[in-house]
Amino acid sequence: MRLDRVDERIIAILGADARMSFAEIGGEVGLSPSAVKRRLDRLIESGAVRGFTVVVEPRAIGWTTEAFIELFCRARTSPSEIRDGLTGYPEITSACTVTGDADAVVQVRARDTQHLEEVIERIGAEPFVVRTKSTLVLSRLVDQPILSGSAEPSA
Repeated sequence: MRLDRVDERIIAILGADARMSFAEIGGEVGLSPSAVKRRLDRLIESGAVRGFTVVVEPRAIGWTTEAFIELFCRARTSPSEIRDGLTGYPEITSACTVTGDADAVVQVRARDTQHLEEVIERIGAEPFVVRTKSTLVLSRLVDQPILSGSAEPSA
């Protein structure tokens, strides 16, 4: 599906505040509430919008430690095997296969360094993991949703 500027703005507005009404969104993009609903229904049906969720601030719930863990896996480990092995970890916020020396990179949130160490040990014990390499996040510099720059109307 190809998005036009109005679709992109609707997505960006919802990304900033998914609780906005169709009327409020329509006021921002110059459409009626029913036109916004039709567009959003089409975006959901096409898969461009997968759903709506609550965004939790990890620090507010006491998960103040963040790290990226590189996974070095045994030969011929498939991406699906990595995904299946990592699915049960509530501390993992994202995981990707990557190019370079590592096979995958995992983003982890934890309460503190002791909790992080426990998570790293559990991940390292997965049967497909040969070794891990961890990088602790000191400060988050940019954290934005996709299309966040598209919420403003173009001149």
